[in-house]
Amino acid sequence: MLVRNKKHDTLEHVAIIMDGNGRWAQNKGRPRLFGHQAGARRVREIVESCPDLGIKYLTIFAFSTENWKRTQLEVSGLMKLFKRYIYKETQPLVEAGVRVRFIGDRLRLEPALVALMDQLEELTENNSSVNLTIAINYGGRDEVTRAAKRMAKDVLNGQLIVDNIDEETLPKYLDTHVLPDPGLVIRTSGEARISNFLLWQSAYAEYEFIDTLWPDFTKEIFSDLVSEFGNRERRFGGVL
Repeated sequence: MLVRNKKHDTLEHVAIIMDGNGRWAQNKGRPRLFGHQAGARRVREIVESCPDLGIKYLTIFAFSTENWKRTQLEVSGLMKLFKRYIYKETQPLVEAGVRVRFIGDRLRLEPALVALMDQLEELTENNSSVNLTIAINYGGRDEVTRAAKRMAKDVLNGQLIVDNIDEETLPKYLDTHVLPDPGLVIRTSGEARISNFLLWQSAYAEYEFIDTLWPDFTKEIFSDLVSEFGNRERRFGGVL
């Protein structure tokens, strides 16, 4: 039986690996992009539910560094979908007080998409009802590698002393340096893998692997998972 740990039961940051769009579409006899479109619509419902659940930070995994291995048709369709999503959702996000950030390596993304991402970040930078972080062309190993390179440059420039580097230093160079670590990571679709997502940040996160495909992931399911988090015994390597 799980024992509620009063000291650590506050959940403010949830990260989600949104998996299962393609299978959802295929189950309906539709192309995979149809599933991605349905998944994009699901994001709005989950974001809107965050304030009532006390969730201040939501991070979603939209496109990984490994997803470039998919067919050119699917990758191209996803990039177009990201642009349409930003066009369509910018005003609702602004009006809802949602602050949007993007993490990941933008160098491989087309300039038109990057410009839209930059614009959305700028338009929402003063919002605070929910902090929505969208991971595009993101991989945990890639993020840590890029962070290590930035640290190395600071060492070479004399801005960082090697002997002063500790586990508090690296997070300052990560894409998520302005965010708290997630307390809960959810993966939909029944797969029990972390898939290179927030590797450093999720060292002590709780994980929920659920069978529901992402387009079927409702705010009610989300609410149940958030509520269950409060019943977890979180020791952080210690003994209660």
